[in-house]
Amino acid sequence: MLGIVATAAAAGMSAAGWASMAPRSQLYGKTFTGIAPESRQIALTYDDGPNDPHTLRLLEVLEKHGVRATFFMIGRFVRERPQIARAVAGAGHVIGNHTFSHPNLIFAGAGETARQLDECEKALSEVVGQHSRLFRPPFGGRRPGTLQAARRRGLVPVMWSITGFDWNPTTADAIEKRVSGHLRGGDVILLHDGGHLGMGADRSWTVAATDRLVARYKVDGYRFVTVEEMMGVRSQ
Repeated sequence: MLGIVATAAAAGMSAAGWASMAPRSQLYGKTFTGIAPESRQIALTYDDGPNDPHTLRLLEVLEKHGVRATFFMIGRFVRERPQIARAVAGAGHVIGNHTFSHPNLIFAGAGETARQLDECEKALSEVVGQHSRLFRPPFGGRRPGTLQAARRRGLVPVMWSITGFDWNPTTADAIEKRVSGHLRGGDVILLHDGGHLGMGADRSWTVAATDRLVARYKVDGYRFVTVEEMMGVRSQ
């Protein structure tokens, strides 16, 4: 009997851990991960910026293709590089909350979670003014209390359906292959224009992969939209 109880407890802990990190899990609360493939829409999202210089290079690529994306920004970097954050907003892209310093909120208490969300909101409001109500938890980590804290502030939790695994050194070819191997339409793609450890993270491969992916899928009839557009939310 003790063995059965121990096994059940271990399985429960494993399920809880999966639910707290898996992008598509809805066990701890509803999060947005995309829409039906028939839509032929794709939402490009970028985490951990603003980052000097690669966010600006990414803006050049997106402008070349006439595409708008969604940027989940870290509050402390917004304060470090306000001019880059303003450039993103000025180009018509959507900006969301990615906390102030990028902790894993699974391990954060209620007070720290509130501080992270509020400080990021304050930084965004002071630097770019009006912005979206979108929120992405760092590392995708969330507990019920995390999502509750976000919703109390009017924030909408956003995860993803595809990732390019571009946070470690890689190549544009590898990112393109990972994304294209799973893309069906209606997807929210996770990429990174910065790195949470500090300013200046090399994201040249992400910039190059974005150029290739947009060119490839626009020819195939896909439409690149912001997360707000995919949700059917009118931009502010």
